[in-house]
Amino acid sequence: MTAGALSTVRSPAFTAEDAARYRAAGWWSDSTLSDAVRRDAERSPDRPAYVDQPGVSLTWREFDSAASALAEQLAGAGAARGDLIAVWHRDSAAIHALFVAVERCGAVVVGIGARAGTREVAAILRSSRPKILISDQQHSDAAAGVADDVGLSLLVLGEDGGALRLDTDVEPRALSVESQLGPDDVFLINSTSGTTGLPKCVVHTQNRWHYFHQKAVANGVLTSDDIFLPVIPMPFGFGLWTSHTTPIYLGASSVILERFTTKTACEAIARHRVTVLCCVSTQLTMLMADRGCRDYDLSSLRVVFAGGEALPYRPAVEFEELTGAQILQFYGSNETGLLSGTTVNDSRERRLRTGGRIVPEMSVRLFDGDRDVTATGRGQPACRGPATSLGYLGGTDHDKLFTRDGWMRMGDLCEIDAEGYLSVTGRTSDFILRGGKNISATQVEDAITSHPAIAVAAAVAMPDPVFGERVCLYAELADSHTIDLPELVKYLLAQGVSKELLPERLIVIGELPRSSGGKIAKGQLREDIRARMEADHEHS
Repeated sequence: MTAGALSTVRSPAFTAEDAARYRAAGWWSDSTLSDAVRRDAERSPDRPAYVDQPGVSLTWREFDSAASALAEQLAGAGAARGDLIAVWHRDSAAIHALFVAVERCGAVVVGIGARAGTREVAAILRSSRPKILISDQQHSDAAAGVADDVGLSLLVLGEDGGALRLDTDVEPRALSVESQLGPDDVFLINSTSGTTGLPKCVVHTQNRWHYFHQKAVANGVLTSDDIFLPVIPMPFGFGLWTSHTTPIYLGASSVILERFTTKTACEAIARHRVTVLCCVSTQLTMLMADRGCRDYDLSSLRVVFAGGEALPYRPAVEFEELTGAQILQFYGSNETGLLSGTTVNDSRERRLRTGGRIVPEMSVRLFDGDRDVTATGRGQPACRGPATSLGYLGGTDHDKLFTRDGWMRMGDLCEIDAEGYLSVTGRTSDFILRGGKNISATQVEDAITSHPAIAVAAAVAMPDPVFGERVCLYAELADSHTIDLPELVKYLLAQGVSKELLPERLIVIGELPRSSGGKIAKGQLREDIRARMEADHEHS
């Protein structure tokens, strides 16, 4: 493990004996993503690696060269083994080359989502304490302000005559292969929604994703001839393996969209003859709801990896019948990795109505608090195995993430049937699941209550036929203030609040309902918004 802020990670996830067993079973590897890129460049130099839609396109030879050139530029700018390098960049071919470049320096990426607001970015940077922040031109102005506030140097990644280049005048410095990270070293820190009003940072090794990659290949019968269209953003877990780790380990081609729309996705599938689509369930629902998608030839699709939320059955069946593809799901999280998954050999009912069969080596247990209730078939899942992360940076929420004896928890309530198939039945955490993205209600409320007109706020899930849930805000106003939703949204954006945290409906009431203990009774608010929506539907 690397030095600095990472020295505060305390994880019971792996012992030396575990690591030896995972290697002996072939689940973990002795090679890295950087090694795989070099192999891809040797074996398939002219095969497209990343195709921007539109933008830079790189073959595997060009990708390898671009990553090495960026690594030498970073080394010249002072990046060294054990440093943390923050990356705030749109989805593109460039971000993948940059991730490999950081790895070749022996440094660690602190990945920041492209849609993050400046408040969230500043919180991540203060928590992780990186040495350098790298952004694209799109984020450069906001990044400059955050970097100045936090006390970081900023580099902007751009194109120079078709080549990727950092805006620095320092001389590149050559690197040896020994400089790069190993498969058990931390290579990435990314964020996840926190329940305390701030994002938490999850710590990743490459080997956990090498294991996940092997399961994806086996479940979907993936090969280097596949063409991927991953439309989930980097650097989060689902986006990471579908656009970075698995395409690199396979040496396959990936088509990258800067922003998902049903039209751009269908155009990309038809134009590039995409065989593997990776999306959250909401995006799949949006594709089926858009009748224009039937004007495109989507017959090249063979497998669709979907997840992040419950999969609507009827649209999923329609999509399979339209394209001939099979939809597969994994159940897990950024922290735990997969606990279960469906395969091309499962029946349609199993593939579309469950999270798949429990993975034996992930040793899934069910808990009620700290009490093991696996025998009942119902409870909160927790696991220990080769796919898990190292936990949260700095040990944040350690006792919430792990049971007393070291099992890593999920935030759901699940059932496991007699054949080992898992189904999600509820949630234990105060999250709103919008389009596959976990949105912390506490983060929303924390941002809202900074407005002088808001006295008390409560964010709850509002049912939605496309996104599954949207953010609904109930508010008590202070004194004689008034406010409407556009005014509140404008204020929040000016404060640097991430777009995911913006409320989509505002309901002002005189007094929020309270429980007997004085807490806001969110159950009553959820019932209220459902009733309001039913009434709206009846009168529409």
